[in-house]
Amino acid sequence: MQRSIMSFFHPKKEGKAKKPEKEASNSSRETEPPPKAALKEWNGVVSESDSPVKRPGRKAARVLGSEGEEEDEALSPAKGQKPAPDCSQVSPPRPATCPENNASLSDTSPTDSSPSGIPKRRTEAETPTESVSEPEVATKQELQEEEEQTKPPRRAPKTLSSFFTPWKPAIKKEVKEEEPGAPGKEGAAEGPLDPSGYNPAKNNYHPVEDACWKPGQKVPYLAVARTFEKIEEVSARLRMVETLSNLLRSVVALSPPDLLPVLYLSLNHLGPPQQGLELGVGDGVLLKAVAQATGRQLESVRAEAAEKGDVGLVAENSRSTQRLMLPPPPLTASGVFSKFRDIARLTGSASTAKKIDIIKGLFVACRHSEARFIARSLSGRLRLGLAEQSVLAALSQAVSLTPPGQEFPPAVVDAGKGKTAEARKTWLEEQGMILKQTFCEVPDLDRIIPVLLEHGLDCLPEHCKLSPGIPLKPMLAHPTRGVSEVLKRFEEAAFTCEYKYDGQRAQIHALEGGEVKIFSRNQEDNTGKYPDIISRIPKWIKLPSVTSFILDTEAVAWDREKKQIQPFQVLTTRKRKEVDASEIQVQVCLYAFDLIYLNGESLVREPLSRRRQLLRENFVETEGEFVFATSLDTKDVEQIAEFLEQSVKDSCEGLMVKTLDVDATYEIAKRSHNWLKLKKDYLDGVGDTLDLVVIGAYLGRGKRAGRYGGFLLASYDEDSEELQAICKLGTGFSDEELEEPSVPLFFCSLQALVLPSPRPYVRIDGAVTPDHWLDPSAVWEVKCADLSLSPIYPAARGLDKGISLRFPRFIRVREDKQPEQATTSAQVACLYRKQSQIQNQQGEDSGSDPEDTY
Repeated sequence: MQRSIMSFFHPKKEGKAKKPEKEASNSSRETEPPPKAALKEWNGVVSESDSPVKRPGRKAARVLGSEGEEEDEALSPAKGQKPAPDCSQVSPPRPATCPENNASLSDTSPTDSSPSGIPKRRTEAETPTESVSEPEVATKQELQEEEEQTKPPRRAPKTLSSFFTPWKPAIKKEVKEEEPGAPGKEGAAEGPLDPSGYNPAKNNYHPVEDACWKPGQKVPYLAVARTFEKIEEVSARLRMVETLSNLLRSVVALSPPDLLPVLYLSLNHLGPPQQGLELGVGDGVLLKAVAQATGRQLESVRAEAAEKGDVGLVAENSRSTQRLMLPPPPLTASGVFSKFRDIARLTGSASTAKKIDIIKGLFVACRHSEARFIARSLSGRLRLGLAEQSVLAALSQAVSLTPPGQEFPPAVVDAGKGKTAEARKTWLEEQGMILKQTFCEVPDLDRIIPVLLEHGLDCLPEHCKLSPGIPLKPMLAHPTRGVSEVLKRFEEAAFTCEYKYDGQRAQIHALEGGEVKIFSRNQEDNTGKYPDIISRIPKWIKLPSVTSFILDTEAVAWDREKKQIQPFQVLTTRKRKEVDASEIQVQVCLYAFDLIYLNGESLVREPLSRRRQLLRENFVETEGEFVFATSLDTKDVEQIAEFLEQSVKDSCEGLMVKTLDVDATYEIAKRSHNWLKLKKDYLDGVGDTLDLVVIGAYLGRGKRAGRYGGFLLASYDEDSEELQAICKLGTGFSDEELEEPSVPLFFCSLQALVLPSPRPYVRIDGAVTPDHWLDPSAVWEVKCADLSLSPIYPAARGLDKGISLRFPRFIRVREDKQPEQATTSAQVACLYRKQSQIQNQQGEDSGSDPEDTY
């Protein structure tokens, strides 16, 4: 029955088709292509639907079974699997064409072919007389060659495909246009859509050949995620810096516009601090987005998050088990960063739902480890150990080795090549200092990166200079335990003693146009918090001599009736944003102690004596509003002791002792030994209070039953981005404070922070497990008698022991600090070493104290 149907199609060729059918091991699949090829060639461009002969064939095929379906598949170019790759090789620009591998194409008459060997397409107006008589010859040759070679799939003659797929050469041409700019076989073998094999940690990394995207393309977010994976696998800081630097080198060479988004993603920032952009995405929102994006039950996602302790791993695992029919386009670094900023800008009652929708879209498009790092970024913790200084070091190294601004391909991909290891290290450190110093004066990547890409690293200081409107990280002081230590350190230098006011740091910026900005020590824009200060500034400056300035001051709560300073806690009750001057109840007085910039000139390299002189010459005091810090220049021990006592009586914390001329520059973003703080409490215990993070709580007993009776505190480790348990605190606050609803220690308010398990970045080791884990968001100032080695607490741990506080006592809540701004484990170790030196009566300072950079 099958053979009679085929004879109905080609009655004249039935005899010729029978002979090869016997030689083909009873397989009709090799006997029928030749007649079809002839029919196709004779029909020219006539489609299946236009042939009156094929319609009854299809009808018969439906009756007989699968034979008709197979014939339709053979005649349909969209379903044929073999013709497609051969057609793609018929592209005119290619020297190797299909005729070499296709007998029927190689037998095509030269008069019917283009110069490249591709058969010409005939129109209906053409007379097919030549092609009517030749198919039989072509059929014999094709059958003989197909018997000797690997036989192609049945009913997929290659002559048919060339007529049905005219779009293939165009696609091949498009791919060929991308190949000349490809970075190389090794780096671009997988193409820009699949950079899963990208390895920025490889030795002898080449920024072009080892990249996973091509020049001018957007950086795939998967390349960033792969870099984070490699950084997460190592603990050595230099190796982390090198790995990130390799990614940045490729970005500089291939996609310079993406350098800024990649840097912000590495820092987990959304922009300069003064923009105030925060994601504000909690774990609850993230888990909902994961559940909705992957089709999992929310309770199941929550249970896995509690087990793993990392919402990033939960997101990655959930996404890896999901398959999509139509995957969305791959994520790009700039696209992810843009979505993060969109989330941060959302406000209002419907903002949570909108955030979930955006996050769902990101998760659905994730591949491999992308979901892990997107979730961590949204939660605010990448957990890579990449501090700001490490990212800056990686950036300086990248633009030094692979200078920006080169034409592609870049002539210089490793400017350090040929240098000895020592010379290369020294050179990179010098280059790093250029960027570090510039970033201290202009801590704004939005301004630095465009200049860096256009002019290079060496010209950066010339184009990026300190100016009003860009907040600076303030200079900070080291603690000291007594007057004798001050005299010992400043033995050969003149110094001054100033009151240490108990308030909030306020950096006042006045721009040339008259605009005024006020920034916190964290570079947050607090202008809206102090409308009363803004309105009074014209009274404090000497016009017209002063046109612009940057003042370093302390904002302190002031009682106008009693004309005295109020406690810090009073200041914290003041509204933070969108304050109406008519509604202000807590009055503020500014105590100015330094002048950083004046009339277009930076003063950071001037000694304090000069800066203080300019401050007093260009500004006027107003009682209760703007006052110079009370100071005393002396080296007399008794006078310093009396001045310290008076500062305490005047409601201050103690004294700030500063050098006047020698080593007296303003050291931005540094805790300097040229500024020392001396508190009354220091004389009886440790040389400083500590700002620690509350990570857990213990239920009270006896008279504190039903309330919290103690708390587990932790210091912050910058290298590992961990909170390390340091002590248990149970004194310093009264029972009334624990019961009073208005006090942040109130039981109910802390209950809102209770977690089922500790955050994954909380490390307790052998510390006693608290009854309730708390979300680590509160920072408390704590005083102690001294520090001691502890086998239980992991803070600043060495080989086998950490450091703990003896007799810790609660002082106050630090609402102006985030957990990342708490006392670091390195500072804890420094305090312990200094204490040991004093206890061992080592008269000379060992000089081992690290200079803290923030």
